Amino acid sequence: MGRLNPPFVEWLMGLPPGYVTDTPGLSRTAQLKALGNGVIPQQAAYALRLMATPGSLAPAA
Repeated sequence: MGRLNPPFVEWLMGLPPGYVTDTPGLSRTAQLKALGNGVIPQQAAYALRLMATPGSLAPAA
């Protein structure tokens, strides 16, 4: 079975190529750990928009 490729994970997360993988001195394991602990930018932006919209977090009736 193949190994997880950090550039592929960057792509899946919607990050620009090299955002993590071009950081000098990071091993493959460190790259995957950094990516695994990261937040997907599109998900974060959606959460912020949702929290900024008045009434959007009100419980359903």
